[in-house]
Amino acid sequence: MKFTIIGAGAIGGVLGAYLIKAGYKVTFFDIDEEHVKEMNHGGLTIEGPDEIFTVRCNALTPNQLESANPELETVFLCVKAQHTEKALEPFLPFIKKETNVVSIQNGLCEKMIVPLIGREKTIGCFVNFSADYLAPGKILYGGVASLYIGELDGTISRRVKELQKALLSWGPAEITENIWGYLWGKMSYAGLLYATALVDETMATVVRQLEFRETLIELCAEILEVCNKEGVFPLGFDDWEPSLIYPREKQNEKELAAQLEKLATRMAENKKTKSGIWRDLAIRKRKTEIDAQLVPILRIGANHGLEMPLTSLLVNLIKQIETGSLQMGWENLTRLKQMYESGEKYVKS
Repeated sequence: MKFTIIGAGAIGGVLGAYLIKAGYKVTFFDIDEEHVKEMNHGGLTIEGPDEIFTVRCNALTPNQLESANPELETVFLCVKAQHTEKALEPFLPFIKKETNVVSIQNGLCEKMIVPLIGREKTIGCFVNFSADYLAPGKILYGGVASLYIGELDGTISRRVKELQKALLSWGPAEITENIWGYLWGKMSYAGLLYATALVDETMATVVRQLEFRETLIELCAEILEVCNKEGVFPLGFDDWEPSLIYPREKQNEKELAAQLEKLATRMAENKKTKSGIWRDLAIRKRKTEIDAQLVPILRIGANHGLEMPLTSLLVNLIKQIETGSLQMGWENLTRLKQMYESGEKYVKS
């Protein structure tokens, strides 16, 4: 099984390194020329919680694609959600009937990939392990977490079984009949993560602030209500349980508090204590994935006639931080709380 990984950053770099370590043939493509150069000369180093290792690898830039004339068998698309179409476009002439493209991204990116290559070539993937690009040829790996792969129509295919076997070289990759359930479950979790990035604090610190607990739960419930309208049953993972949040009338304060404390403990123990969203805003000073993640959900919600005031405000605040017109701070969460408390009482539905 040969792998082509588009995007050799946090997720793509970690998975590719473990595949190489297990003996699979992997070719990386990345737009960062310095990263590509270092991978070719010094290898790719993964700094994980249990081990640090370096693999020799073959890396190219998309500009070298035509001369490389690659035979694409299994493609891992591991770029930011907003770059999905642009990153995949140069590879389209090389995608054959037997090529499989796996969206190993955050968001509902499969909806963007299918129109480009067809449903039959697209495989869905949910990934939740944390990692960060540190420097050319070096990636921080937070540790093992959930990874599920699945056909978009819910069937269990031979190709998915073969893919799972390869991914076991990384860790506990599993097959699911409800990949959309995991992807939507992750989107409700993304709402929480974006909210934690409004403050220059660790994720665990924000989750443990009881003052904002109800507001954050309702923010996630807004997203899960859209999921429900789409006819998808959301699934939980790694101490995140959407079923405790939506339907709203089934919320149990004691159970939610216990589950969120489990989540906060997991966050605190992870080598990566702040989200990639926070890193985009505070360190890299670049746009987050919010336009390709939460903004589409606002549109889907509007199509169902849903008002999503907290999600709308969250998007607005993140965009202001992106442009530098707003700074991170607890007052941003206070604004969310004030909207929640001053608006009409949310109907339990």
